[in-house]
Amino acid sequence: MTFYVAHRLFAAHDRALAAALADRLAKKVGADRVFLPFCDTDEEDLVAEVKGRRLFELDRDRLGRLDAMIAILHGPSLDDGVCMEIGYAIASGVPVVVLTTDFQTYSMTEAGTRLEFPDPLLQAVATRIVRVATLGPLPQLPAPGRSRFQGFEARNAAQTNTALDTAVDALLDLPDREPLPAGSPETTGAAIYVEPSPYLSRHMNHLAESLAGGGHTVVEPQRFTAPDPVAGALADLAAVRSAARLLADVSGPETPPGAALLIGAALASGVPVAAFQPYPTFTHAHGREPNWRNLMIQYAVDAHFSSEKAVLSWLAA
Repeated sequence: MTFYVAHRLFAAHDRALAAALADRLAKKVGADRVFLPFCDTDEEDLVAEVKGRRLFELDRDRLGRLDAMIAILHGPSLDDGVCMEIGYAIASGVPVVVLTTDFQTYSMTEAGTRLEFPDPLLQAVATRIVRVATLGPLPQLPAPGRSRFQGFEARNAAQTNTALDTAVDALLDLPDREPLPAGSPETTGAAIYVEPSPYLSRHMNHLAESLAGGGHTVVEPQRFTAPDPVAGALADLAAVRSAARLLADVSGPETPPGAALLIGAALASGVPVAAFQPYPTFTHAHGREPNWRNLMIQYAVDAHFSSEKAVLSWLAA
């Protein structure tokens, strides 16, 4: 089997955590069977005519020939590149283990179903979630000269080590994966699935209203309002994979996690994707072209629009 370690890339502590996970896994299965982005694409020193696109191509090539994925996700703002990679893997029939040390749980309403992640899609598609949410134990005898801060650091290190070891064991003991649900026959190949940005307004999907007013068959998300958000999430995934096109509002501090996951699933399923972002911001990295979103999002989509008029022209083409 070959394994893909999906992780946030942009800070040293994130890369170090992923490297520790990859090293533990490599000791069990062999280093040549583990792919660690940034490390194995030589991102720091890679030179290419369009570097971001080349990095996307290298990662997508590996996504197309892996047997299992382990993804690291923490906190309410989930990395959009990782979520896109999870969506691609799931739609390709690849099992995904998700690792988190987040001590929070989430729900759509105050008394609603508790979820490991703020978007039910992550809960719905993960083959296994490894959650180690508490610090390691207090040392029985404090080490001489150790400050309380060093003791707290040691408890966090113990928590991390437990999480990494548990995740590797889970990855090597994956169950057989059940097939993903198919889309509704009445919408297959005809509908435009419109994913709004929850950072703007979950209950006011202006894009969907505009498209429906233009005579298009529109499908909107169910998971945020369904009595069972996980079942709603699976219905959303099935609808995207059988839609004519996906239109995702990627507005926010980063692409919303559900939109990112659905973009990856659409890409793997051959569904054309457009990103809507009326107020783009750009990120910059050494030797790389400016990106208007995570490069895994930027190069996964077929088109990028900032106005509803442009979206309607794309659909009419």
